Amino acid sequence: MTETNETPAPTLKEIRQKPGNSACADCGGADPDWVSCSLGVFICLTCSGVHRDLLELGKVKSIVLSSWDASEVQFLADNGNEAAKAKYEAVVPAYYYKPTRTDCQVLKEQWIRAKYERKEFTKPKKELPYEERTREGFLMKMGRGKGEFLSRKFVLSEPEGTLKYYAKPDAKEPKAVIKVDTLNASFQPEKIGKPNGLQISYLKDCCTRNIFVYHEDGKEIVDWFNAIRAVQLHYLKVAFPGASEEELKPKLTRNFVKEGYVEKTGPKQKEGFKKRWLTLDQRRLRYFKDPLDAFAKGEVYLGHRDQGYSAAPGLPTGINSNGAWDHGITVVTPTRNFLFTCESESEQQDWLGHFNNIINTPMTPQEYSMEASLNRRR
Repeated sequence: MTETNETPAPTLKEIRQKPGNSACADCGGADPDWVSCSLGVFICLTCSGVHRDLLELGKVKSIVLSSWDASEVQFLADNGNEAAKAKYEAVVPAYYYKPTRTDCQVLKEQWIRAKYERKEFTKPKKELPYEERTREGFLMKMGRGKGEFLSRKFVLSEPEGTLKYYAKPDAKEPKAVIKVDTLNASFQPEKIGKPNGLQISYLKDCCTRNIFVYHEDGKEIVDWFNAIRAVQLHYLKVAFPGASEEELKPKLTRNFVKEGYVEKTGPKQKEGFKKRWLTLDQRRLRYFKDPLDAFAKGEVYLGHRDQGYSAAPGLPTGINSNGAWDHGITVVTPTRNFLFTCESESEQQDWLGHFNNIINTPMTPQEYSMEASLNRRR
């Protein structure tokens, strides 16, 4: 008899244990249970829905529920997430936002389409739509009546380092000129009530101003978002010539640390507790009457514990919550104590965890300058 030394074919479980395959190839979610049979990558359930819609690349299967033939298993073994990343993410620009598991659907969809369908990141020096020196177009902007959106012309200029918008298409003067170094953009579909909703925040007269925009075309709004990041990176490279792109990336647009409703009392701590929308943006804690307000009713800067900042559960002795919520938080600053109540203990602990993480983190020279600027404003 002739002996054969053929290596047994790997199983799906063995293939998923290979480096890179234990996380979704697109959003990084842990333990992906789906596979793109067209690309040979492991993906999560959410991203598999986008893959199904890719032209000529839409074959997906569950590693638990589907039946597999030997050729499909071998194709997956021959490829995998690391090989796909080397090919389809070979030259992703530093400014391009790679979505994570917790990001909204439009960011994930356009990231997947940019990689596999449009193949934007496979070859160096490829012209990308985000890198135009001037970008002009129309976005739907929320008006003063919060349910009303109006078409507005926006112009993003790399040479000027600005984003402008105009009240009328033929207007000679912009309604607002926003410097990119003061600008933040964050997708907020649930808050805005639009799947492609984008919140743009910027400094106006030393106060943070919010505007809310969207576009029906997911690619268009994500292109605007990454174009803003591209201009920001250009500005930062000029401002900090010795810094690497990786060092500058954290200074681009950012997601808020946490948002949600709390109840809050006033500075005398004798006023009734009122419902407020709280936004934690790095060290800046802003509170709004409504999530879609243009300006905050107030702002708290969370400095370092060595400067007299702290956050603890509960309210001071003699202070009783007269609202619906009774899970208290006391935030101490050098100038004032801020009292909040949360709807549940889990929300209270989550806010406290974020507050104390920030308060225990050493401050940068720029953060000390920001703290001083806000204190002067008060």
